[in-house]
Amino acid sequence: MERIGLYPGTFDPVTNGHLDIISRAARMLDRVVVGVAINAGKGPLFSLEERVELTRAAVAGLKTNGTIIEVKPFSGLLMRFASEQNAAVIVRGLRAVSDFEYEFQMAGMNARLDPTVETIFLMASERCQFISSRFVKEIAKLDGVIDSFVPAVVKEALFERFGREE
Repeated sequence: MERIGLYPGTFDPVTNGHLDIISRAARMLDRVVVGVAINAGKGPLFSLEERVELTRAAVAGLKTNGTIIEVKPFSGLLMRFASEQNAAVIVRGLRAVSDFEYEFQMAGMNARLDPTVETIFLMASERCQFISSRFVKEIAKLDGVIDSFVPAVVKEALFERFGREE
């Protein structure tokens, strides 16, 4: 039986922290579906289509030892999307204790909605613990160096969005 995991997020934009979680989840699963959420409530910098394309470009360079990584947009209830993807697990990354409270509550609610799907938490690697999409956007907007936080394709997209030159 194929082990399928769903890694959901807004990915506005995808960061090296996200890629760290995706590549580590790929070591445990046969297929990882990266679900890019519409989540208009967050007021994303990039459109859904742009976020999907940037995420696809970013994961294309990952070494996965045969694990299939798919990037798909979704809207609506996460657990409905998980069921549509035949996901056995929801993959979530944790950077700090502050992430845990929210993720713990979400995992509990998701378990009530579909008790057949487990949630697994992966701690961020040390080099990625402080990376967040919000911080990356702010640094890029203020002409800071973001090379170690995002893949090159995302850096280019951020520079273009903020009218910056290399």
